[in-house]
Amino acid sequence: MRTRADIRPRRGSRTDMAAAEGGGGGGARPETTVQRAELGPLLATALRPGESWYLVDSRWFKQWKKYVGFDSWDMFGAGDPSLFPGPIDNSGLFGDPETQSLKEHLIDELDYVLVPTEAWNKLVTWYGCMDGQQPIVRKVVEYGLFVKHYKVEVYLLELKLCESSDPDNVISCHFSKADTVATIEKEMRKLFNIPAEKETRLWNRYTSNTYEQLSKLDSTVQDAGLYQGQVVLIEVKNEDGTWPGQHFLAKSSTATSRNFTTSSKSSASSYSSMSATSVITNGDSSNSYGLNSSHLGRGGSGFLCNSYNCRDNASLSQPGLCGLSNLGNTCFMNSALQCLSNTPPLTDYFLEDKYEAEINQNNPLGMRGEIAEAYAELIKQIWSGRQSHVAPRMFKTQVGRFAPQFSGYQQQDSQELLAFLLDGLHEDLNRVKKKPYLELKDANGRPDSEVAKEAWENHRLRNDSIIVDIFHGLFKSTLVCPKCSKVSVTFDPFCYLTLPLPLRRDRLMEVTLVYADPQHRPVQYRVVVPMMGAISDLCESLSKLSGVPAENMVVTDVYNHRFHKIFQMDEGLNHIMPKDDIFVYEVCKPSEDGSEYVTLSVYFREKTMRQSSNTSGTILFGQPLLISVPKHKLTVDHLYSVVLEQISRYVKLPLVEEYSTPCKGTCNGSNGVVEGDIEEMEHQDGGQEGKEKLAEVDPCHSEGCMQIEPARDLQPCKKQHFTFSLVNSSGTSEINSIVEGKILKLNAFSALAIDWDSDTRRLLFDEQEAQAFEKHESMLQPQKKKAVVALRDCIELFTTMETLGEHDPWYCPNCKKHQQATKKFDLWSLPRILVVHLKRFSYSRYWRDKLDTVVEFPIRGLNMSEFVCDPRAGSYVYDLIAVSNHYGAMGVGHYTAYAKNKVNDRWYYFDDSSVSVASEDQIVTKAAYVLFYQRRNSEEHTAPSPPQEECDGMDTN
Repeated sequence: MRTRADIRPRRGSRTDMAAAEGGGGGGARPETTVQRAELGPLLATALRPGESWYLVDSRWFKQWKKYVGFDSWDMFGAGDPSLFPGPIDNSGLFGDPETQSLKEHLIDELDYVLVPTEAWNKLVTWYGCMDGQQPIVRKVVEYGLFVKHYKVEVYLLELKLCESSDPDNVISCHFSKADTVATIEKEMRKLFNIPAEKETRLWNRYTSNTYEQLSKLDSTVQDAGLYQGQVVLIEVKNEDGTWPGQHFLAKSSTATSRNFTTSSKSSASSYSSMSATSVITNGDSSNSYGLNSSHLGRGGSGFLCNSYNCRDNASLSQPGLCGLSNLGNTCFMNSALQCLSNTPPLTDYFLEDKYEAEINQNNPLGMRGEIAEAYAELIKQIWSGRQSHVAPRMFKTQVGRFAPQFSGYQQQDSQELLAFLLDGLHEDLNRVKKKPYLELKDANGRPDSEVAKEAWENHRLRNDSIIVDIFHGLFKSTLVCPKCSKVSVTFDPFCYLTLPLPLRRDRLMEVTLVYADPQHRPVQYRVVVPMMGAISDLCESLSKLSGVPAENMVVTDVYNHRFHKIFQMDEGLNHIMPKDDIFVYEVCKPSEDGSEYVTLSVYFREKTMRQSSNTSGTILFGQPLLISVPKHKLTVDHLYSVVLEQISRYVKLPLVEEYSTPCKGTCNGSNGVVEGDIEEMEHQDGGQEGKEKLAEVDPCHSEGCMQIEPARDLQPCKKQHFTFSLVNSSGTSEINSIVEGKILKLNAFSALAIDWDSDTRRLLFDEQEAQAFEKHESMLQPQKKKAVVALRDCIELFTTMETLGEHDPWYCPNCKKHQQATKKFDLWSLPRILVVHLKRFSYSRYWRDKLDTVVEFPIRGLNMSEFVCDPRAGSYVYDLIAVSNHYGAMGVGHYTAYAKNKVNDRWYYFDDSSVSVASEDQIVTKAAYVLFYQRRNSEEHTAPSPPQEECDGMDTN
């Protein structure tokens, strides 16, 4: 659940900053149709390098879109005047409200939207910003070497800066990956007060004893390979013209061997400055350890053993048992690399230097051989037996150059990196120098064996590499037209199997029920609901546990002391995400015959005075209420008595019983559960749309809220303790005040604010009781053990016939139109190394989830023969050699790996730089994500395989 108490932004009136700087006075707003017309084209603007874009909390932005009728479903573009969004509010994006630093793992479109500068300036001019909130502005940066890719750099890179003379005094600064080394130097000169006439050098520090000079000042942060948390030192030249390098090495390192790597001329590759290096050990020049000069310079770039930050110790490690340092959210990469490293035929190929003769530098689909070179160098370090761990910094830099999605330091998917790497290695090592054009042929009734052989031969004519030899298999795909029964059979190669997991049919939800009885504390329940059910299903399930009739329930999403959404009964539960705080309010059926009731939202606000401007403001607090009142009793007096009754459990008023006349049959909400953050609001005119709405309520346009005399002259409690205001649905702006006397014409779920002065709240409002709630036994019962699924269940689900969706039809050549055909996948032949990807992550417009079902998979003896449809195929029996694990939720969490060492046949657990012995009974867990299986040798098969070419590694027949 969301922790509201963790977010305490300073809020209040809109800022007075100039619009260009992200502020604005919230000036006159044009009509909503004009707003739509002006912002529509701006929001569709393409990204251009160097431009500034702004982050806006998606909750605020979605409310703005509803207010102006921006969404496509609003066919009339009328919008909803009651949803005035108020000042731009980005508090939900801040992890630390004081520093206003972003929360980690925010997702584009889900948590925030990006708007260009011109659109931001318009929004600020029209609506203003919450007081004290700085705009969140980010630059568009360019990624990629051949295919340019632009994206807004939401998360900046944190570097730790220090002087070489005082390495313990570290200052953290954030830089864009598009910033240059010269920008870092300029910032460091300013931070450490280094005069402009002083000559300086910059060094990056990998560990306490390994340094490299940043000699190319025009290199970008990305090209220089700097990563999250990298330590950068600035060295100032001595008066005598010498550099104090050895001096700061001695101060900053306690290791016996202190390596100081300096670069000379740069290589042909613009990002690297390591084609020629020397290492100074305690001041003496010597060759870099583990450096094989024959591996440098191929394809215009060179790699240095020292760039992997390896610890040299001949007796330290067995080959292959080498950890990989986490460079900043790179555990996904480390996990995939350890699995590939422990794939014997691939690793042997690189260790024996067979790749050198097969590098294809001219393949337009490849990466000039640089990915293969980088991978080979890393594999040699891992299997040298001299290091306990290495830092794959240069490998990551290379990957980021060719695959921009992996260039940053946000968490990524190990399977996606694996897919890129296998494809990249294949194209870099493709033995086919010029790919022939081949026309695809349909089966047209020919035997499967003939069509399969033709498909595989055609594939090998264009794709011939060690990756194809080891990892590629063949699918059979059958499509049947439902109208004319046309059957289309094709055979397609695959590099890994992506297997679906049987979906859960239900989900657990934690909700809080707010009873109608004001003396009854709210109760938290854990209910089981259908995965694709509706709000009505939630109410039915909760009704069985609580006894409250489902038809008397109103389901809400409460966020920052306000109703973010009030759900309709027919809305889908997929609109509710796991982090949402769901409160269900009991709404009593009216007992008075013929009376029409209206349900109102009620927010608690505290009136404050701003010292800076000497004007009044308000802050939301507490949990909102839902109250139902007969329309003919919608007066200030009656509302006052109803609200007093609802809050009587935690607001103790003198002679309260004489004040509040119980309203039988009214809909009684109750108090909230959590007192959260404080959000400062502004008393503002709701604009023309608010005035039009208030015209129905009362002609009074007076400022502020009118104090109301009590209905009876009770001397001890003459003072009214709060006043009413009509506000927008989020409580962020006041539409107008409410006056005594007339029947108020309020619509269903109109929002009222009850305003308290600070002293009254402090004296009468019991914060502890207001937050109090109870837990139902459903919350205390241990959750059912999750069902266990066998790997064969996933394979059977993969090969099950399905009907294509209406948005994914197949074009039938007979019918000459798209049809929702039936589709079936079968396995025709399997590779030597079978990679199985368990599809644990599911996505939809409103739902992103991870399936943490335990999949039982065999460690040895996986017999895939029964799933292979080639009748002449041999036996396919596999043994597990590696597993990539993912712990935690989607988008976050941690990756590790289990792998079997090919030298001693023992299992090990790889957790970034740590390597430890593992046992077979530890391997099968709910974290298993990608499985690596190796096919047994032919002599171990229960049946012989048909003859085949050795390089194919497949039965194609």
